[in-house]
Amino acid sequence: MSDFVSTIPETSTPLDVAVQPETSAKPKLGSKLLKLNPETQELRERIRAEAFQYVRNIDRSRPLSKKELEAHAGALLEKMGLEKGYLGFAMVMLGNGFWKEQFVSIPFEKRILLLPHCLKHVEACSAHTDELGLHCENCGACSIGDFKVKAEKLGYKIMVAEGTPIVLKVIVSGYIDGILGIACQNVLEKAFDKVVQSGVPAYAIPLHSSNCKSTTVDDHWVMEVLETYQEQPAVKTRSYVPLMRAANDMFGDDFPALLPRLRRQPKNSGPQNGASDYSRDPVAGTEAIAYDWLGKGGKRFRPFITLAAYDALRDDQENTTGDDQTVALPDSVRRVAMAMEAFHKASLVHDDIEDNDEYRYGHQTLHRRHGVSTAINVGDYLLGLGYRMIANESGNLPCEAVAAILKRLSEAHVKLSEGQGAELLWRDEARDEIALQPIDALKIYALKTAPAFEAALYAGLRLAGPTEKYEEMISGFSRHLGVAFQIVNDLKDWSTDLQNKRIVGQDALAMRPTLLLALALESAPPAQREELLQLISGDSKTERSVQRVARIYESCQVFEKASKLVEKYRQRAEAIADEVEPEKLRELLYFLIDTALADESAEPELARDLVVLTTHN
Repeated sequence: MSDFVSTIPETSTPLDVAVQPETSAKPKLGSKLLKLNPETQELRERIRAEAFQYVRNIDRSRPLSKKELEAHAGALLEKMGLEKGYLGFAMVMLGNGFWKEQFVSIPFEKRILLLPHCLKHVEACSAHTDELGLHCENCGACSIGDFKVKAEKLGYKIMVAEGTPIVLKVIVSGYIDGILGIACQNVLEKAFDKVVQSGVPAYAIPLHSSNCKSTTVDDHWVMEVLETYQEQPAVKTRSYVPLMRAANDMFGDDFPALLPRLRRQPKNSGPQNGASDYSRDPVAGTEAIAYDWLGKGGKRFRPFITLAAYDALRDDQENTTGDDQTVALPDSVRRVAMAMEAFHKASLVHDDIEDNDEYRYGHQTLHRRHGVSTAINVGDYLLGLGYRMIANESGNLPCEAVAAILKRLSEAHVKLSEGQGAELLWRDEARDEIALQPIDALKIYALKTAPAFEAALYAGLRLAGPTEKYEEMISGFSRHLGVAFQIVNDLKDWSTDLQNKRIVGQDALAMRPTLLLALALESAPPAQREELLQLISGDSKTERSVQRVARIYESCQVFEKASKLVEKYRQRAEAIADEVEPEKLRELLYFLIDTALADESAEPELARDLVVLTTHN
């Protein structure tokens, strides 16, 4: 790491990428040293009992952050005289104690049972697996069948698959309100960022090992919660689920009312199939394609930011609806939030064209389906649509607020275009002479990614009132979060994504000026650097090319360096959040950090697999 630090020019700007030396040898949560499984049932029972007793003194009115839960787990182990290796297990037990009352108060039919593939009996299993998970035959050879039969009788939704994005999507859609999950420590750690911190009541049972083959679990722990239902708990934890559902619902059943069409409605059209038939009215075609694209796919993260920021600064009494899973929001605020998604979807259309990407949200990109010219026009239409949606609310919102939001959005679009333009210019002219430093990549990220977060956050806060005291916070927080988010996205490029059909390593082979490429070019020996340049600039780019790039990245410790930078920018964003008032807004900022930077993949591990393949071929 010292070579990396020494080559970065000194700067006082927030884009300084120098990584400070570690101040201690304390392992991080992701370390295997902190994921030991208690060897005996007696020890597991002891830790669980102490954890349940411990949480009685914890404020349960709001979800715990990962940092808070880790601190509590460390204190618990110290009190018990146990080694830090059990930190992960202790965190799970504390989380269970925190959420148990609320989880068992959820009706069975509103719960989901999430089971892992590795709990099955490998040799005897006759089930088949597809994209929806394992289809259990209930043969009795393993615990999966026992749990599944009991859960089905009670009314649970059941999924035999690992990973939390699909589960969170089901929760946001309103089908379920709580999760009973069985998984190894690695999966449970990743699940925390996406599910538990959202305020979703969840109860987790750790597997006895993480070897992913014929492992076991404490069956009685599963059955104890699986079969239990009781009345509403005395404490109700504040949840982001209602706001996440509100962001999602805007593009579902509420879509036609919030954003009515101006052109004649095409036959069989709607938010789910809006581009089905416009052949008889070509003028309506652009609107149909744009509405279809806007209504489908995506995590709705940016409109959620706007809604949640607005909610964080308004009177708590205003969101009372009588249903703790819904939140009342003015239509004018919802339309501004929808505009954030329109801008985001427009940028994706244009990005996909500029990068010649093949898939988005599991389907062919718009320019692959409709042609480049039509896709460009649809992207432009979405930009105009977003500005129109905000401007039209001048009769429902203070005019000065509408003007301020439009001004901030125009500035964001200028910055975004500068960042994207810098990336394209570098890529198109780099074949003759490549000069890319890590600081260059980070500057592009600050322009290309951060403005979208800044615009969404600013819009929500400005809708709630004046923002003078938040101006510095909004820009600084968004910049650090945006840069870290883009680095995480770089790392994600080296993971498989079946839902989006993402091609592993495509950013490198497309000659995008990523931080990973800059780090490799900076630290690789001359011969290796030349090989890397040939690999990414050559006309023939095969799976072997990807494998070789991965091997070079691994040898240059690119993934480790990038991960350290993610942590550095995370800390900067958290430092800004620490000073924010009121508490509700501060908690939202912490949640945005953990959600945007959540680890959904195992990038370095995949790269090592590619290296092994290369070595043996």
